[in-house]
Amino acid sequence: QVQLVESGGGLVQPGGSLRLSCAPTGRFFSIGAMRWYRQGPGKQRELVADITSGGSTNYADSVKGRFTISRDNAKNTVYLQMNSLKPEDTAVYYCNAEMRTTVVGLHHDYWGQGTQVTVSS
Repeated sequence: QVQLVESGGGLVQPGGSLRLSCAPTGRFFSIGAMRWYRQGPGKQRELVADITSGGSTNYADSVKGRFTISRDNAKNTVYLQMNSLKPEDTAVYYCNAEMRTTVVGLHHDYWGQGTQVTVSS
């Protein structure tokens, strides 16, 4: 069964950097758009950044200019480079991808389990 696995979270001081990675495991045939969401304590899940299969990107205003989403299609991996981190960036970060697990049919959304990012001095 297909799973998405995130890695790269951790504890970092304000102004520091982290790089998150997400890649699928299991059997699949194609991947469309890939996205990063985050959810802080007591807050709703929000879209941080997304990237299409063609490489077009979009960012939440709160991270624009600090975060960069990218993908390596050969590795089926999406990355989130996070620079100039702030305490308000503290959250569980979730990977999301549109994927197809059969030769024909629709893409469906798949989610990772999340990775914790804590920004604190």
